[in-house]
Amino acid sequence: MAYQISATKLQAYNRCPYAYYLRYERRLTTNEFFGSASLGIALHQALAQCHRDWHYEEPLPDLHWVHHCWRQHSTELSASQVSEGFEILENYYYRFIASKVALTQPLAVEGRIQGFLQVENLEFLITGRYDRLDFISDGLELIDYKSSREVKLPDATEIDVQIGLYYLALEQTYHQSLKYLSLLFLRTGEKVQFEATVEHKEKVETMVSNLAVRLRYDRGWEPQPGRQCDRCTFARYCSAVSANPTPLPESRSKSQLQLALNL
Repeated sequence: MAYQISATKLQAYNRCPYAYYLRYERRLTTNEFFGSASLGIALHQALAQCHRDWHYEEPLPDLHWVHHCWRQHSTELSASQVSEGFEILENYYYRFIASKVALTQPLAVEGRIQGFLQVENLEFLITGRYDRLDFISDGLELIDYKSSREVKLPDATEIDVQIGLYYLALEQTYHQSLKYLSLLFLRTGEKVQFEATVEHKEKVETMVSNLAVRLRYDRGWEPQPGRQCDRCTFARYCSAVSANPTPLPESRSKSQLQLALNL
């Protein structure tokens, strides 16, 4: 089996190899909690249905179609959430659908990416997901919906990693280049577009190559001090943060490396 890598994992590695090692190789538990906002999930599902299931026999759907899609996915929400979702989707309709001459059918919605990269005799399986993938005149545009209340852009380095990985995987799957990664903020109607280039792909290939060397020889997992240290859940084990770090607990799990190598 290949060693699985995603944008989230590679971003974590880029921030700090030691934290990556503790989380993904030593499989240490953390105090992190990842919750899911029900309103955000319902919005994503309604938009997926809106773009996927429209018959495309007419240039544009009307607002009733958007309302229909919302009703299918808002049954578990509170009355205030249902009302808020209606308003968000109406704004989306007028901003991104009604303003067009015709609605273009996407290449895929709520899709998953998969690609492969071989480095240092290790095969990496690239995985990820996206909300919508559009075919444009000179390539592909990947669109991620954001339901947060404020427009907060990810760190530029993390965006670069995401673009590079998606570039690699989509090129293998569709034989087309990724041209744009777009973040669409549903509450404000803002669309922030990042241009994708072959340099993004090459940068990620170099990063994966560095990771492969560390995995192959199980060394070089030095801490990388930075702003992330303040919120790192592994700080108590780190010599860069604590003068007397807590000893690592005994490892109880096997690294994915053993699955990737022909031992």
